[in-house]
Amino acid sequence: MSNPRTSSRTFLWGTGLIAAMIIGTSCAGRIHVATDYSHATNFANYHTYSWLKVSAGNQLWASRIRRDVNAQLLAKGWTEMPGGGQAAVTAFGSTHEQPTLETFYDSFGPGFGGWGWRGWGGPGFGYATTQTIYTPVGTLVVDIFNAANKHLIWRGVARQALSGNPQKNEPKLAHAVNDMFKSFPPGERG
Repeated sequence: MSNPRTSSRTFLWGTGLIAAMIIGTSCAGRIHVATDYSHATNFANYHTYSWLKVSAGNQLWASRIRRDVNAQLLAKGWTEMPGGGQAAVTAFGSTHEQPTLETFYDSFGPGFGGWGWRGWGGPGFGYATTQTIYTPVGTLVVDIFNAANKHLIWRGVARQALSGNPQKNEPKLAHAVNDMFKSFPPGERG
């Protein structure tokens, strides 16, 4: 004959374990979005943008990322231009952990660097810093630069926005980009 007190504890412990597993599984699939921006930037001065680059492992995902970001910026009153926009947009999506080398240039003189990668300008002297960055599985990063001075003015990062399951990725991507731009453009801070 079993002890009712022990059976009750075992039942509660087992139920608690199952509940914790369900909560852990549901949290593991949640998209985590964070944004940051230059507090010195007046976003009311920006109305147009151009794309610099979209990188996402394959052209289908690059097109989907661009489509979803375009939809959000259009909804915020921004207009895409083929070139010469007031802002420049880049996006990077990863469906597997990917090491990338980022090189930042400093003191090369006017017109050199600024975007965070090579190019833009003539010869000069200065320092280059290269580091390996590991982008976690499912990360989407969208950066918006001031096109005139090449300074980063806004960044959105969504973790677990993409997975290895193509059927689930498209709605997850749309949801992540929507969350990313929910409070865009940022208001003025005093």
